[in-house]
Amino acid sequence: MKPLDGLLVLDLSQFLAGPSAALRLADLGARVVKIERPGTGDLCRQLYISNLELDGDSTLFHSINRNKESFAADLKKAGDRSQVEKLIRRADVLLHSYRPGVIEKFGLQYAAVRTINPRLVYGQITGYGQQGPWRTKPGQDLLVQSLSGLVWLNGNADQPPMPFGLAAADMCAGAHLVQGILACLVRRGVTGKGGLVEVSLLESVLDYQFEVLTTHLNDGGRLPQRSAFNNAHSYLGAPYGIYATSDGYLALAMGSVIRLGQLLGCSESLAPYEDPKSWFDQRDEIKRILAEHLKTQTTGHWLGILEPADVWCSDIFTWSKLLEHEGFRVLDMVQEVSRSNGASLRTTRCPIRIDGEIYKSSKGSPKIGENAGALSKEFGL
Repeated sequence: MKPLDGLLVLDLSQFLAGPSAALRLADLGARVVKIERPGTGDLCRQLYISNLELDGDSTLFHSINRNKESFAADLKKAGDRSQVEKLIRRADVLLHSYRPGVIEKFGLQYAAVRTINPRLVYGQITGYGQQGPWRTKPGQDLLVQSLSGLVWLNGNADQPPMPFGLAAADMCAGAHLVQGILACLVRRGVTGKGGLVEVSLLESVLDYQFEVLTTHLNDGGRLPQRSAFNNAHSYLGAPYGIYATSDGYLALAMGSVIRLGQLLGCSESLAPYEDPKSWFDQRDEIKRILAEHLKTQTTGHWLGILEPADVWCSDIFTWSKLLEHEGFRVLDMVQEVSRSNGASLRTTRCPIRIDGEIYKSSKGSPKIGENAGALSKEFGL
């Protein structure tokens, strides 16, 4: 039995943030019904991050909407909206990602819905919150990353602002929504009442930067200074970064520059940097010395010296190399999911284990409205 078995979740969200939250609830045992527009459905069905498509939908849609059912409803139509309201009466959780002011047009805002079902936990994701000048601005990941300051932490000092190569704001917001929903469900178990859980992409990606933003708030407002060479963290000193070797790359995390020089055989070059303050103030000089030296041997050679000495270091894997490694295989992170017509793909599983159990489900993403008939019969819609 999974911890959320027996809970019914209505997912009115689109794209990544909301659907990722609903996916995690499904992974943990909840029954998730995706409410989609007839005909087009979730716009993520046609949002491609590559040219890959399966059974008419993008692989992105498949990966983030597996293990769900689909009910097609046009919320602008009274009849369809009435059916959704009947589902709401039976639901434990409802979540959506409409811009502020949109859900009110359907009469499904929290103030209205809680009169239908006082026990409902209602979650909503926006781009920038319910108030302020950005409230109606598109809540898109790249835009949020750009406004949040996150893009000034990546890349070297002479490079332009550089965003993460993945939907960092969306995924953070989805995770935060799950945390809030689960907390509200626990409270409901005590009080019997539901509640409203709100997150925004901007607030989530600001929280994602809590470590460095806290530094900025307490150091007189100094801006982050990216390293000019091999930057991996705007605030950490040498040797922190990724270095080329004669046959690949080597990652070096925090540690003593002097001890590192002794182990690598370049202690004479690094001797002038005995003061730990210099590891920050002169980090680029130190990194350049290390870079020249590390290119003289293979990654395996350096790992053979550093790992036994408990220096924090690592090889740099490609996905193909990672997937073949026993360190990855032992995690059992890949599963195959299939639609009712047999269309299938390999994807990742839920990363959470409870009582040692790995949670997998072979249930793939649904077609638009695929489960409407069965749901109508079950809930008397």
